[in-house]
Amino acid sequence: MNASCAGGDREVIRFQPSTRPMLSVVVHTEEEFDWNGVYDRNAVGVTHMREIGRFQSVCDDAAIVPTYVVDYPIASQAEAFEPLRRFAFDGRALIGTHLHPWVSPPYEEPVTRRNSFPGNLPRRIEYDKLSRLTDQIVDTFGTRPTVYLAGRYGVGANTPDILTALGYEVDLSCCVPMDFSAEDGPDFSSFSSDPYWFGGGRRLLGLPCTGGFVGWLPAGQRLAHRLAIDPRVGRFRLSGVLARLRAVERLGLTPEVFVNAELRRLTRKLLRDGMRSFVFYLHSPSVSAGRTPYTRDDEDVRKLLANCADFFRFFKEELNGVAMTPLQVKAAVGAIPMGLHSEG
Repeated sequence: MNASCAGGDREVIRFQPSTRPMLSVVVHTEEEFDWNGVYDRNAVGVTHMREIGRFQSVCDDAAIVPTYVVDYPIASQAEAFEPLRRFAFDGRALIGTHLHPWVSPPYEEPVTRRNSFPGNLPRRIEYDKLSRLTDQIVDTFGTRPTVYLAGRYGVGANTPDILTALGYEVDLSCCVPMDFSAEDGPDFSSFSSDPYWFGGGRRLLGLPCTGGFVGWLPAGQRLAHRLAIDPRVGRFRLSGVLARLRAVERLGLTPEVFVNAELRRLTRKLLRDGMRSFVFYLHSPSVSAGRTPYTRDDEDVRKLLANCADFFRFFKEELNGVAMTPLQVKAAVGAIPMGLHSEG
C-alpha cells in the first residue's frame, strides 16, 4: 500500500510563523495481545484499564484533554469503558475510534498479517467493521465519535469515503515517517507531519501522528535512512551508525520509544521547519507493566509517565504551546487563509 492509498490526494496546510504550537495527545486504547505473536481473535483482555487513571492524572495536571481512540474490546467491556466514560463525562477526555479488524465484528475475513491493516480489507468489510464499532461506541458513551485512527495505521484507498459516509471529521492514521510496506501496510516515509485536507471538499482533516527525520545531513535524509535499513547492507548496521552520529535519526513523538531529549529534538526541528500542529501518541496497555515491549516492569511505567509529564511541561512552558483536541485543531485549521494551503 503506497502513500497515495493512505489518504489519496492531500491538500497540505501551512501555518503563519506566529501561530502558537498546538499539541494533541492520543491514546491507542486497545486490548492486550502478544506484540511478537500472531493476531488472535480470542485475545481481548482489558485488565490494564484499571490503571489508565495514572495516565489521565498526568494529563489532568497538565490541563490536557487526551483523545482515547477505542477499539471494540474496549468499547464493549465495562471494565475498560467505565473509567473512560467518567473522564469523558467530566470533560477531561475525548472519545474516538480505533479499528483492530481481527477483534472487531463482523468476523468474515481470515486473520492474517495483511488483514490486520483495515485498509487492505474489501470495502464492504472495512465499512461494516467500522460502522459496527461506531455504533458500539455510541451505545457505550452516548455520543458519536468523529475522530478515527486505523489499527496499525492501516488506512487504504477506500478509507476516506468510508469515513465521510460515517460522519468522521479527523483521521489520525498516518504515522510519519514510518514504512509498513514490508508487511503489506502503508508507506508514510515520504509524508510530512503537516495536517492536510483529504477526501474532497475539505471535510476530512488528516492529522498525522508526528514524526520525522532529524540530523545534520543537509539533504536526502529519507534516502539515507532507507539505504541504511536495506537488508542487503544490514550487516553494516548503518542506521545505528547514522543515529549515533546524529546524521540521520528517524524519530516519532511517542514516549514509548524515545526519551525526552529525542522528543524535544524532534519538536524543535519541526518547529524550525514551520510545523505548528503536533500529535503525541502512545498505547493504553503501556500504562501497565508487562503488557507491551515498552514497559516491562513498574519502573518502566514510572519512566513512561514521567516522560509524558516532562514533555507536556516543555511544550507548554518553553514553547508557549497550547493543548488542543483533534477537533479543536480542525476548527483552528479551518480559520487559516486559503493562501496558506498547498497541494501535497
